[in-house]
Amino acid sequence: MKKLIVIAGPTAVGKSAVALALAQKIDAEIISADSVQVYKGLDIGSAKPTAAERRQIPHHLLDIKDPGENYTVADFQKDAMAAIDNITTRGKIPILVGGTGLYIRAVVWGFAFSESGVNHALRQKLRAIAKREGSQALYQRLLAVDPQAAKKIHPNDLRRIIRALEVYKQSKKPISEQVLQTPQRPVYQAKQFILTMERELLYKRIEKRVDKMIADGFVLEVQRLLAKGVPPNAKAMQSLGYKQIVSYLLGQLPLAEAIEQIKRETRRFAKRQLTWFRREKEATWIRMDNINPNEAAENIFLRLRQDISNK
Repeated sequence: MKKLIVIAGPTAVGKSAVALALAQKIDAEIISADSVQVYKGLDIGSAKPTAAERRQIPHHLLDIKDPGENYTVADFQKDAMAAIDNITTRGKIPILVGGTGLYIRAVVWGFAFSESGVNHALRQKLRAIAKREGSQALYQRLLAVDPQAAKKIHPNDLRRIIRALEVYKQSKKPISEQVLQTPQRPVYQAKQFILTMERELLYKRIEKRVDKMIADGFVLEVQRLLAKGVPPNAKAMQSLGYKQIVSYLLGQLPLAEAIEQIKRETRRFAKRQLTWFRREKEATWIRMDNINPNEAAENIFLRLRQDISNK
C-alpha cells in the first residue's frame, strides 16, 4: 500500500507553509487539494503557492484547468491518484495539502464515482423544471428513483438534487450505489495531520489575509479574468471571494461590502471545515496557536520518523 501524508485544516491556518517546511525535511512533493487552486489565473484569491515556493518544492494540481471549465471531485481524485503514483515511482513522498475535505477523503478512501459526466442540456432542462415547479418537484423525482440519496440531500439543495438525477438518468443507476462500491478501508497508508488554532486567532488571520489579498491586487485579478471572457457565473468565479469581487465589478455591491462579505463568509467556511475534519477519527491534530510553520513541520516529522525510515 502506497504511503501518503495529509496536511489539512481550515483556511488561513498555515497549511501551505507547514507542508513546504515538511517537504524540505523528507524529500517530498506537494499535491494541492484545493478546489480553486486548480484554475489558471485564480492566484491571489485562492492563496496559491508563489512561484518561489514552487521552485523550492514541486507542486502538483495547480493551474491545470481554465477558469471557464468545470472540475469535479471525481476529476480531482483521478488526477491526485495519478500524481501520487508518479511521485512514489520516483522515490519521493507525496504530501496532500488543502482544506477541501471531500477532495481529501475521496483520495484517501478511494471513493467510487459514476462514470456519467456533465450533461449540460439535461442540467438546463432540470433547472427549468425547478424554476417552473420548484425544487420540491425535483426532490420528489429523486425520492422515487434513489431514496437513499434523497435522505442525505436537503430538499432545497438544488445543485446536489440535479447532480443525483443527472447520474441516474444517464447511467440508470442511483448515485447512492457509489457508496456501496467505495472501499471500507483507506486505499493508501495515510498519515493525516489537521492544523487548528484558537478560533478568535484564526478569524483575525482570515481578516488579515483578506486585507492582504485586496492590497495585492485581488480586484485587478478578477477584472482581468472577466476581460478575458471568463463567464461571471462560471464555477470558478462563484467560489468564495471571487463571487463577491465579481458582484462588486458588476455594480451589485460596494467594494467595502464585498470585502466584509468575503471576511464573514470565510469565517463561516473555516467553521464548516473544522466540523468536517472532526470526522477524521484517525487524524492527529496539531495546534498552531503558539508555534510557527517550521516548528509544526518538526512536530510532524518526529511523529513520522519511524514510518519514513521504512519507506
